[in-house]
Amino acid sequence: MTFDEFVKIRDYIYRKSGVFFEDHKQYYVEKRVRDRMAATGHQNFQSYFLSLRFESSNKEWQELINALTVNETYFFREYPQLKCFAEEIIPSILGKKEAQGQNPVKLKIWSAGCSTGEEPYTLAIILKEMTSGAVSAPVIFEIHATDINTEVLDRAKTRLYSQRSVKDVPHEYMGKYFRRHGQMYELSSHIASYVKFYQLNLLDSAAMERMDNFDAIFCRNVLIYFDDNSRREVALYFHAALAEGGYIFLGHSESMSRITSVFKMVRLKNAIIYQK
Repeated sequence: MTFDEFVKIRDYIYRKSGVFFEDHKQYYVEKRVRDRMAATGHQNFQSYFLSLRFESSNKEWQELINALTVNETYFFREYPQLKCFAEEIIPSILGKKEAQGQNPVKLKIWSAGCSTGEEPYTLAIILKEMTSGAVSAPVIFEIHATDINTEVLDRAKTRLYSQRSVKDVPHEYMGKYFRRHGQMYELSSHIASYVKFYQLNLLDSAAMERMDNFDAIFCRNVLIYFDDNSRREVALYFHAALAEGGYIFLGHSESMSRITSVFKMVRLKNAIIYQK
């Protein structure tokens, strides 16, 4: 792949998804494009690119974006943030909703860029543990888990994870929510029932406008793959999707303040997060 060809497909990927690959990522993109060319029988880049652009079904586009967006993750990743969510944010939200007279109290959480499901399933475990008896009213919660990559969503629905994925799960939760399945660990179907997985492109304006009334959004280490303009656009969609006073969690090295000023930075005991 020449540099001009790399730029051509890079720009196409960016226009369709908001994901931007810097020049030093040429080899990464080229290897995956060549794999897709081999899989589809195209002998040269031009033939493949034309087919990709004008294919009506978008099937090959989905295969390519799947190949380019596999993200490594594991349960209970970035534990201080999760501790903040469990011990500070959940009680605050529950208390506010109960004071407003909600019965039952309802919580709605979004894991954006959920990859193979470790994050949303972690949130489900935390919510199950922290909402039981937390307020006098019954508590109902749901977690929406989205990703642009259909392959990782399919893997998440199997509920099967390697030793590496579960290495940071607290011992008491391993016995309670997982069982050994050969060389893998299977998550409880009851915990999985709280999570709704579906595909979503964060730059699809029509789809993003349907996302609303979330009490908290987790979008950790996802916006690093976007350029400044795309980050700002997605951040504004998130702002609109949050309920008033809702919270957004970014990766520990990310800063919403560098993207937009619409969120208020909140310094809590265990983490810095952002609030609508």
